[in-house]
Amino acid sequence: MEASFLQIILIPLTAFVASFLTFFSGFGLGTILMPVFLIFFPLQAAIALTAVVHFGNNILKLALLWKNARWDIVLRFGLPAFLMAFVGAKVLFTLEKIPVIYTYFLFDQTMSISIVNLTIAFLIIIFVLLEMLPQFQSVNVDPKFLPLGGTLSGFFGGLSGHQGALRSVFLLKMGLSKENYIATGVVIGCLVDLSRLFVYRGSLMNSPSLKYSWLLLLAVLFAFAGVFWGNRLMKKVTVTTVRMITSMMLFAIALLLGAGVI
Repeated sequence: MEASFLQIILIPLTAFVASFLTFFSGFGLGTILMPVFLIFFPLQAAIALTAVVHFGNNILKLALLWKNARWDIVLRFGLPAFLMAFVGAKVLFTLEKIPVIYTYFLFDQTMSISIVNLTIAFLIIIFVLLEMLPQFQSVNVDPKFLPLGGTLSGFFGGLSGHQGALRSVFLLKMGLSKENYIATGVVIGCLVDLSRLFVYRGSLMNSPSLKYSWLLLLAVLFAFAGVFWGNRLMKKVTVTTVRMITSMMLFAIALLLGAGVI
């Protein structure tokens, strides 16, 4: 399948930048990469291509960072997320479409605002605003609430693909070091990816994205480069920087979700 010069440059470059940025925040790769794939490919192909790059990126991070994961949190948060991602993906496939409550045009593209996206955006904005309060910054999440966080994150991850943002909201309040935060999020992300890809596998195998396998490989390799670069810089980044990056990305993604742009 032939590709334009713009595709060859823009897609791998976006994969690299997104992978590097999301190395520290623990989420957002698919959110950043999906719109770029949609510029060039049909929706079904764009979803499949993004899912594969996202999963490959998480697997590489898992190989590099798994020793720093907090496995007690993985069990309390990750197992409910794994189970509920399967449920969320099944719900997605039983619905003809996620309910759309409003549509509008932006740059000749149709933007749709759904109840699911508004719900996720509302939850994220509430947590981000709380994070800005000095009284809230010193508060840690009681471990008894981790299964609830995993349930919400996993379900919405399977339903709409936006699981990393809600996961980060909970992990940020666990008092983790930056190494523990990043590694624990990676392990949980892999569990959710495995669960939802098991449900999505039929659609992925029948997707026209298989025609673009060489471009997909290029995007994956550039995403890997972003992971390696992020891993090298991790020792130079403070916990405060990680929290700041994550909070800014959370707020930006919440606004874009609420507006129906992503």
